[in-house]
Amino acid sequence: MSTENEGNAVPPAPSAPPVPVAPHDASPQGPVPGGNAPTAPLPPVPPEAPAAFGAPEAPAAFAASGHGPAHQPGQAHQPGPPADGSWPPPPPGTPSYGDGGSGGPGAGWGAAYQQPVPKPRSGRGGLVAAVLVAALVAGGLGGGLGYTLAKDHDDHGSTTVSASDSGAAQVKRAPGTIASVAGKALPSTVTIEAESSNGEGGTGTGFVFDTQGHIVTNNHVVADAVDGGKLTATFPDGKKYNAEIVGHAQGYDVAVIKLKNAPSDLKPLALGDSDKVAVGDETIAIGAPFGLSNTVTTGIISAKDRPVASSDGSSTSKASYMSALQTDASINPGNSGGPLLNSSGAVIGINSAIQSSSSGGGFGGSGQSGSIGLGFAIPINQAKYVAQQLIKTGKPVYAKIGASVSLEDTTDGAKITDQGTGGSAAVESGGPADKAGLKPGDLISKLDDHVIDSGPTLIGEIWTHKPGDKVTVTYKRGGQEHTVDLTLGAREGDS
Repeated sequence: MSTENEGNAVPPAPSAPPVPVAPHDASPQGPVPGGNAPTAPLPPVPPEAPAAFGAPEAPAAFAASGHGPAHQPGQAHQPGPPADGSWPPPPPGTPSYGDGGSGGPGAGWGAAYQQPVPKPRSGRGGLVAAVLVAALVAGGLGGGLGYTLAKDHDDHGSTTVSASDSGAAQVKRAPGTIASVAGKALPSTVTIEAESSNGEGGTGTGFVFDTQGHIVTNNHVVADAVDGGKLTATFPDGKKYNAEIVGHAQGYDVAVIKLKNAPSDLKPLALGDSDKVAVGDETIAIGAPFGLSNTVTTGIISAKDRPVASSDGSSTSKASYMSALQTDASINPGNSGGPLLNSSGAVIGINSAIQSSSSGGGFGGSGQSGSIGLGFAIPINQAKYVAQQLIKTGKPVYAKIGASVSLEDTTDGAKITDQGTGGSAAVESGGPADKAGLKPGDLISKLDDHVIDSGPTLIGEIWTHKPGDKVTVTYKRGGQEHTVDLTLGAREGDS
């Protein structure tokens, strides 16, 4: 998914209202109050470059901080490998991660990691900075003019009286307010910097999971540091710790890191129940959008169970799949891995991706773009299970049905393909689907009470379950609908 007016020129700023026609006896140019020259107009804003960094919407729903494969209606998904055998490839047009993808030129999933000697970047970033500076200068001029006007109209006989500070300025935040929730949660969030052995990397977010120093974040946030890279976590008070990866799950887009020499006073964030979240519930997101650490944004739960598929956009990328919580809280590159909180301050999700208006390059040519109010978070009930598994064994475990499904765009369901990956059987012999009597060509339309409209949706829904869970599968064969119960199998690792 990507955000912003990608490929579209930024609309010009509204023109100033017409200047009233002065009477014939009036001076054509009256003096400027206070003797100041009129404020110079700002230069026109350059057209926005295309940008992309989140996941596009999946079939009937959609997809991936600010950033699965949800598929876009009208975009064909190519037949893919089994939902549980070899890794399902991202469907064409798969949204990129909430930060746009990890590492590498053009990926830009987070704020670019600043090297001691920054390398030149494309001119787009410079334009953004120039516009910002112009706006700040204009603001300064406006402030100066306002002060001059007030001074000129001041009653010289008046006396300014300043109230003494008797403690009235000490504002107390009531429990349950956004300020109160943010104040308690911020000390338990960290800004993560991941750097690969060749110096590439980015910035994301994480939060304290337990008192032993484990931090939960997104897989794509730490991907650059997996093989011999460097990883650090910085708390809002400025304390910085080196960290190591305990385990990471590409498919779930969840990772756990551990602080080296962790402090003894860590306060884990309370975990909520994402199954009990309702559309309209208030949300609070904490992260480091574009490197701006400790940023708090708010919104609501816009939808639940959004099928989302996301990847870093590279040709070798493996997709992450989720049945996501959708929120309109502002999520941008760098928010990935941060907590999505409810109004009580409990974590209900991990911010992972955003929908964007189109694809293409973004800020500074990094492939990043900003929030349009369509963010997606991994439900915490699923993330908690994955994190605990990673801490225990270092490897993720995925639920599976043992059948290969097509990833092409449909609204009818997930079709079991005629062949699996590399010419293997589409239905694994002795696997859950085989035992339940499923065959190639069957069209799965429901898993329990969840409607399945495509292969990516089925994968994301299966992965919300644990191996050993019993599910009810509804499918069509020869125009007839059938229902069967099966017990999900297990697959260990991301291979």
